[in-house]
Amino acid sequence: MKKLLPIAMIAVVGMLFTSCKKDYTCTCTMTDNSVTPANVTTETFSLGKQTKSNATSACNAEVGSMTSGGVGITIACHL
Repeated sequence: MKKLLPIAMIAVVGMLFTSCKKDYTCTCTMTDNSVTPANVTTETFSLGKQTKSNATSACNAEVGSMTSGGVGITIACHL
């Protein structure tokens, strides 16, 4: 038991210092409702390896970087 405690403590400390980073992909959909039927365009962006909160922020920033050509166009992005 005395030998197991230091090993367990090292494992816990190691888990505390590891980051939860993984590869994320952002998918943006642009819908033009000014025509019938609606024209839907989808683009996918690789965000690379990062935390989920940073990936969400980067994905939401894609909405601002995409430009819509007119009225009736909606843009939505998600991980």
